[in-house]
Amino acid sequence: MAETAETQVESGKQAARAERRAAKLAKEIGAFSKAHGGAEGQLAYLGQTGARIVLVGEDGGWGDLVAPSYAIAESATRKAGITMHDSFDGEFAAKVRTGPYEWTRMAGIQIGGPADEA
Repeated sequence: MAETAETQVESGKQAARAERRAAKLAKEIGAFSKAHGGAEGQLAYLGQTGARIVLVGEDGGWGDLVAPSYAIAESATRKAGITMHDSFDGEFAAKVRTGPYEWTRMAGIQIGGPADEA
């Protein structure tokens, strides 16, 4: 009987911790959305690491957040109230605007950009 009570207490603590994490992520998503004139997102499962929340602003700005679990990521995006996409393709992907920084980091070596200095 005592083990059941301890298990319930621990389960309640884990649920409260997950709720706090989702609320924090939702606040960060909201801040991104406000800074970029609105936002849309897509969730990507990362295995045991959790889930990546990819965000694309209405102005083409983009970023991502990592949640400790897919369930927490889903909860955070629901709380933030943003439109979610099943995949990162088509019209959604076309909204992303990249600049010189991204080009030099992603393909700089191949197209003659500055080499990565270690």
